[in-house]
Amino acid sequence: MRFNTLFALLKWDFLSALRSRSDWLIAVIFFTIIVSLFPLSMDARSSLLIAIAPAAIWIAALLSGLLSLERVFKDDFDNGILEQLLLCAHNIYTIVWTRIFVHWCTTGLPFTLLAPIYGYALGIPPHALTDVMFGLLLGTPTLSALGTLAAALTVSLRQGGMLSALLIIPFYIPLLIFGANATDLVLSGLTANAPFAFLGAMLIISLALVPIAVYGALRVILD
Repeated sequence: MRFNTLFALLKWDFLSALRSRSDWLIAVIFFTIIVSLFPLSMDARSSLLIAIAPAAIWIAALLSGLLSLERVFKDDFDNGILEQLLLCAHNIYTIVWTRIFVHWCTTGLPFTLLAPIYGYALGIPPHALTDVMFGLLLGTPTLSALGTLAAALTVSLRQGGMLSALLIIPFYIPLLIFGANATDLVLSGLTANAPFAFLGAMLIISLALVPIAVYGALRVILD
């Protein structure tokens, strides 16, 4: 695929995201609210709060990213553009990758950038904040990729957002476990190479296989 075609796809998707910017702004606000609830429910200086802080950030990122999934393909499906895009079957990887990338830029990237601030507020030591960011940097694109697949499976439904969440949350659980465990290991003075390796492997596998699954799902729905 030529770079001008790739640029055109990215431009189209980013403009679509800007037109529905309330969706990803709400996701960022929701992320902030969820993280803020944890210190309100216990002593801010509690050792328990520090222990659950990595999981709290990951849970917030997981749930907040679900809010904008319904719009990944919905608008193009409603106006018929999606069917035209599928005619370019040889470009399906690039088309799906751009959707994943734009969704990540409007959800996962802000979450990753905000995580050190919120992590420090929750009591995570400064030396572990980079590991929190790195874990989210590896994990949130996978969240977007799996979410894109769920969005494709439910694109023809009127209220597909809730079903997307029910379909995809079980697949998010391993990312939550290994993402939070990475920071826990660092806080314990150990290395987090194994959890990071798992998150990296999941990212590579999802970016390789999700476009194929998305294409198959959309072809079945549109046919």
